[in-house]
Formats: sequence, structure tokens, C-alpha cells
Amino acid sequence: MYVVANRVPVATGWGEKFEERFRNRVGQIDQQPGFVSMQILRPADEDSPYVVLTTWQDKAAFESWVGSEDFRLAHQNPLPKEAYREGGRLERHEVVIEAVAK
Repeated sequence: MYVVANRVPVATGWGEKFEERFRNRVGQIDQQPGFVSMQILRPADEDSPYVVLTTWQDKAAFESWVGSEDFRLAHQNPLPKEAYREGGRLERHEVVIEAVAK
């Protein structure tokens, strides 16, 4: 599996609007081939970023989504620049070990 973590430093006062963008898109990304799951992680403190965590069957599935019309639609009309602090980044990982509850 392939996991992508998008660390998004959202400015104070913009969290609800940031979350709402994802609430409005629920049911879209899960239709993409190779999509496994998505989690939006709200920071427990103001110094930490939001984390948008997506899991894909493989790297090719993620890259196919990035080149899709759905990706373009999901990223159109972004929040204004003042909604974000500096320091965001995208991290990509291949799962090598996984433990799940039995």
C-alpha cells in the first residue's frame, strides 16, 4: 500500500472552513480506482498542522488520481492564502509493516 500525508498548517480561525471543504467532497475520492481510505486529522494544538492522510493500493493509483478530473475539481477554488501558515508539505510512504486490531 501507498500512504500520502499532506501536512497543512491552517491559520487560526480557518479550521472549520478547511474541514468543510472535505465534508463537501465526501463520496468523491472513494470512487477512484485504487483508493483505500482517507482521514482528515485535526491538530490537538494550534502549533501543529492538519494532516490529510490518504491510503492507496499502490503509487500508480495515487498518481492516476493526481492526474484525474476529480483531483482538479477537488483543488479548484482554494481557500485564500491567509488561511494557511507556512510550512506545509507532502509526504509519500510505502507501507512495509502494518498491524491491525483483531
